Amino acid sequence: MRDLPLPLALTARLLPVAVIAAGGWALSSGPFAASPAGESSAQESEAKPASPSESAPATSAATKTFTKAPSPCGGVSTKTVKSLVPGAKTAGKEIASTDESVRRTCSWNALKGYDYRWLDVSYEIHETDEKAENAYKERISEKSGGGAVPGVGDEAYSVVNLTTEDKQQTREGIVYARVSNALVVITYNGSDFESKKAPSTDEINKGAIKAVKEAAAVLEDSP
Repeated sequence: MRDLPLPLALTARLLPVAVIAAGGWALSSGPFAASPAGESSAQESEAKPASPSESAPATSAATKTFTKAPSPCGGVSTKTVKSLVPGAKTAGKEIASTDESVRRTCSWNALKGYDYRWLDVSYEIHETDEKAENAYKERISEKSGGGAVPGVGDEAYSVVNLTTEDKQQTREGIVYARVSNALVVITYNGSDFESKKAPSTDEINKGAIKAVKEAAAVLEDSP
């Protein structure tokens, strides 16, 4: 196989995954509005003295369903890795994290022939469901063009974008899923260096959604 110069955007993808991780992810969007909190009548409050349970600080809201992130390299099956990233080492490469209880990410990437694929699976643990929900809304509000993914966690969202640099196309799909106080983030992209074309939107979107379903199930089954 002849050597082909990689465009700048994809050359960055082939650098050590620790460098790639520092770049962060592009985010999707969707209009969401916070639900207003209900208010009780002042007269009712005065007429009814607070019971011990009412006056005690609420602790249930702060209960963490997930206290630590599972191993991200076990977030998707070997079969899925082989399907989505042909030629990649199925064990994956976990990216170093300053606090593995809060965030863990695993990456797979490979160039097979002229076809290039990259997959990231990331788990993020937040202190409460509310903080995870706020983080989820903030992420998806930054870009438009995506849509809801039904049947994954409490809520999920996917978006696919096409970029072109030096006449080389790259198509990338990102899926965010919230499961209680945790976020699952999938990044999946690909290019063809011979045709200069990118995989179809359908291929990338379906691949990312397949990965997020598996990763969310692993999270839900984790201790």
